[in-house]
Amino acid sequence: MAIATNDTNTKEKAANFLEEIIQESIAKGDTRVQTRFPPEPNGYLHIGHAKSICINFGLAKKYGGKCNLRFDDTNPVKEDVEYVDSIKRDIRWLGFDWALERYASDYFDQLYDWAVVLIKKGLAYVDDQTQEEIRLTRGTVSEPGKESPWRNRSVEENLDLFERMKKGEFADGEKVLRAKIDMAHPNMLFRDPIMYRILHAEHHRTGNKWCIYPMYDYAHGQCDSIERITHSICTLEFDVHRPLYDWFIQALDIYPSHQYEFARLNLTYTMMSKRRLLKLVQEGAVMGWDDPRMPTICALRRKGYTPASVRNFAEMVGVAKRDNVIDLGKLEFCVREDLNKVAERRMAVLNPLKVVITNYPEGKTELFTAINNPEDENAGTRQVPFSREIYIERDDFMEVPPKKYYRLSPGTEVRLRYSYLIRCEEVVKDAEGNITELRCTYDPESGNGSSSDGRRVKGVIHWVSAADAIEAEIRLFNPLFTTEDPDDVAEGGSWEDNLNPDSMIVTRGYLEPSLGEAPIGQPFQFERVGYFCADTDSKPGHPVFNRTVTLKDSWAKINK
Repeated sequence: MAIATNDTNTKEKAANFLEEIIQESIAKGDTRVQTRFPPEPNGYLHIGHAKSICINFGLAKKYGGKCNLRFDDTNPVKEDVEYVDSIKRDIRWLGFDWALERYASDYFDQLYDWAVVLIKKGLAYVDDQTQEEIRLTRGTVSEPGKESPWRNRSVEENLDLFERMKKGEFADGEKVLRAKIDMAHPNMLFRDPIMYRILHAEHHRTGNKWCIYPMYDYAHGQCDSIERITHSICTLEFDVHRPLYDWFIQALDIYPSHQYEFARLNLTYTMMSKRRLLKLVQEGAVMGWDDPRMPTICALRRKGYTPASVRNFAEMVGVAKRDNVIDLGKLEFCVREDLNKVAERRMAVLNPLKVVITNYPEGKTELFTAINNPEDENAGTRQVPFSREIYIERDDFMEVPPKKYYRLSPGTEVRLRYSYLIRCEEVVKDAEGNITELRCTYDPESGNGSSSDGRRVKGVIHWVSAADAIEAEIRLFNPLFTTEDPDDVAEGGSWEDNLNPDSMIVTRGYLEPSLGEAPIGQPFQFERVGYFCADTDSKPGHPVFNRTVTLKDSWAKINK
């Protein structure tokens, strides 16, 4: 599949089923392509929505069409301007823009008028039953439902009651407007679905003008029709809703938008439920909606993911007709692939071991030239300070090494990246036998990448100058859940039992000084360690860096 984006080097692949549908329409002369992305502003968008965004905006772009952003703001109790703003920010971050910004509330007057039309046609009625009574009389898959005692009210009475509902004469839940279809229909959604309910709640756009609000199944198709949407693309769980979508459009005899369904995105070790994600936020299990362990788009952005990596992931997983579960490793692969090309390299030591180079002059500092990104010839170079005392990774030293161990050990040499060869001469330990310091010597003639006698050294390790290093808080993120399917729990347990206690490990690290003023969110590769970016919690004198992704898929392999 080839999802069109702002990238100019998108690779063409075999058309997916949505592209085939559009191509068939174009071949028949129907060249207009109009899509829409219809989020409900009741929470933050997640990676599943990112896939939908890429599909809706990508298809419109590929076939010369347009994509509208239309908020499904039909439930004022759960909606907020905060979510509206976050959704627009996420879409733009992904690299897309919309043709028109619309809201279901823009069409409340028209939706009300169309409901009146259905009442006049004898296709809708006001019901005095509670929603619980309606649920209990809906029947089952094998048993028909029971008709409401108020199903056969006259058109005149229904018109009067519906207008009084609109004027606010009834309490919440006292009455609803239902479509009059078939209480024995095999599709449960056709058993007189609710079209309007009473909600005395202030709407973030219309204020207190309305106290009745349309249900999604009624509003969706009609809003599509008003905007003359040609391809209304939904996730697979809405395929059972499509016949009702068509029924309302046909009953009103309005522009026939058509709905198509694709499989939603499911990721291993990931929870997509808005309700459950909200619970994690409210109970303090995470730092907020943008916690880098969350699957929300704002969290991916804070963690250091790039828009291109998310778009590439959406293209990789493609558009399917059947639900499946995608390995989280595929998303991380796309992140690594993009960051490898765009992230500048830096040196950072996260588990430090002090090294004193005994034959290096005290008080001396010299600069070595380091390459910013070997994958990008335009990335340039930087200067890295070197001094008598440095930090190396504790894992880069072993007192009793195994065979083919090419890092530092007593009596052996390694090259310090971009600088000298050093040899370990002495290991210093504390009273408990813990290694606290290494004392080494350096070869003064090896600073140009060679050695004084032409010897070759296989081991190359990274380091930072102790005198110049920036101390930082480092947050190492792992998947939020310990199992591939967070819902896979023991009898009597809950999905919360699968929360990973090690999903965030906070440590201290030493970074080369060029990272002291790193812009928030800019990605870097800490050489031999992973990809990181400065977090929004960073402050002058207290830098905080998030691990975006490891250099390899080590976490998944360890847990398998």
